[in-house]
Amino acid sequence: MRKLLGIACIMLASVAIAYLFKLLFAEWAVAEERVEYIESSIELTEVSSSLPVKLLDENDQVFSEEYIEWRQPLTLEQMPLVAKQLVLFSEDVHFYDHIGFDVSAIARAFVANADSGEKSQGGSTITQQLVRMRYLHEEKSYERKVLELFYAHELEQVLSKDQILTLYLNEMYYSNQVYGIGGAATFYFQQPLQQLTTAQIAFLAAIPNNPSHYNPLVNFANTKARQELLIDVLVKHNALSETQGEEAKAEVIELNVKPKIETFPAYSTFAFAEFKQLIAEAEGYAERMANTDDTTAIEQQLNERVRFLLQSGLTIHTNLRQSKQQKDEQAITQLLGNGQLQSAVTTIDNQSRAIVSVYAGKDFEKTHFNRAAYGLRQPGSTLKPLLVYAPLFETTSYSPQSYVNAGYYCVGNFCPQNYGGAVYGDVSIKMAFRHSYNTPAVRLLNTIGLATGFSYLQQFQFKHITEADENFATALGGLTYGVTSTELADAYTSFIDGAYKPSRAIRKVTDQNGDILYQWQDEVNYIWSPRTTRYMRDLLADVVVNGTADRVYTTTGYVGAKTGTTNDFRDYWIAGLSNRYTTAVWLGFDTPQNMQWLEESRLHHYIFSTAAE
Repeated sequence: MRKLLGIACIMLASVAIAYLFKLLFAEWAVAEERVEYIESSIELTEVSSSLPVKLLDENDQVFSEEYIEWRQPLTLEQMPLVAKQLVLFSEDVHFYDHIGFDVSAIARAFVANADSGEKSQGGSTITQQLVRMRYLHEEKSYERKVLELFYAHELEQVLSKDQILTLYLNEMYYSNQVYGIGGAATFYFQQPLQQLTTAQIAFLAAIPNNPSHYNPLVNFANTKARQELLIDVLVKHNALSETQGEEAKAEVIELNVKPKIETFPAYSTFAFAEFKQLIAEAEGYAERMANTDDTTAIEQQLNERVRFLLQSGLTIHTNLRQSKQQKDEQAITQLLGNGQLQSAVTTIDNQSRAIVSVYAGKDFEKTHFNRAAYGLRQPGSTLKPLLVYAPLFETTSYSPQSYVNAGYYCVGNFCPQNYGGAVYGDVSIKMAFRHSYNTPAVRLLNTIGLATGFSYLQQFQFKHITEADENFATALGGLTYGVTSTELADAYTSFIDGAYKPSRAIRKVTDQNGDILYQWQDEVNYIWSPRTTRYMRDLLADVVVNGTADRVYTTTGYVGAKTGTTNDFRDYWIAGLSNRYTTAVWLGFDTPQNMQWLEESRLHHYIFSTAAE
């Protein structure tokens, strides 16, 4: 009887083995045609993950985070032993022994799948799972499985076991766009992985098995149940005693989910715009674009480079002054009131030349058009100090007490008029500046010459003033494209003390280790002499006391400003400085329209006063 039973078992085993080999050879035949191609074409390229970008304020406090995926990569040494044990004991006990795949596990999977009629059991090692996460898709087919084996074997040839395990632990998906166990710790508990308890780490380890089913924000009970199973696995492998296991199961798990920090979007989007400019300057894209007429390809390369860098886990250290940004946003929004009226305001610290506050528009969100960074509008008379009066004092013996004719005047076919068509006789330069007469400005520009006036404008960051703008209409702020509030405020900082250094929102950019990758290499340029600087500060202060900026006020002592109004009252401008800040304000509608009805309100004066305070 025993002999007959033994023969029957051998026959059944033979049938099972034959069937298994039939399946194997059938699937191998499907893949055989691709084997030669696979062996010659497998390339384990570097896979880049999207890491968070942090923006810090002037005190190195995080005020904004940008990420699609939340990751906090760790080295294997930074991971607690229990985090590694949980993965090894539950996913791949023989990880350190196999060659990338486990033949016995694959055989068991084939038998199980054949019996069930489904492709459900994978028998995958950690190496295979990593291959699937990084190089292949999740479709369950035998053909993909064969391809996966080749990749896993190749991966084991080029990486050590520890490197593979490190990558795996940093790539696992923990639901809610969280990747890697380090990211899971800071996302679900807001603590580094090293500071978590065994119970908390086991709770996190439960999620990747099925991130939807074990999503702790939706199915907390499911996650807790699997956590307890994993703790039992630790006990089974003597990583924990039974007592320790029971204590870990009994520990209350309280989530402390990390909120995404997204404050001050006007400043963060402004900083990202400057980051692109920084990369263009640091890596030569700006120079290449300046030397070609067709910049499309270079611009595309720059955009791709910026995108790559922003996925590498940068920290951008900015000059944001949070208290001021918040105060300015609230006050300016209140002044603008309801309706479509908009404003762009840029404020710079006089001592550091740092851009500390940016108003990019009412009810601004990060998807909106940043008016402070990109809003080009005609500057009107706010350009006169930079193009006409300061260059005049710098290159001639004229002073504010010198006289100039304010009567009718033409240069070729260009015949400007004073406000309201008024005609005056000889007036002091101080008077002409105070009331922003137009004909004296054009006369004085003709006195020094267009080339001289423009040579000074070219020393500032006016990116859209072109050769076509080198004409006398520019003396009144008539440009082809216009300027931004940032460009105008930046240029006016030269009236602080005659020195000019480009104003920046970014202090430096660092990598995950805190090493500096990029920072501006700006130098100080002395543009105006002490004499010119004194004259200009006196003239700007007189405009506030006696002229067109009579509604401006601050409590900081000195304040000087110049106003500007474009044709048909489509734009209102004011730019100037106090003891603490230099600022420029644009007021208008995104779709230009006549705003003469706003002239008497001097609303832009009050906005300037808020920003300069």
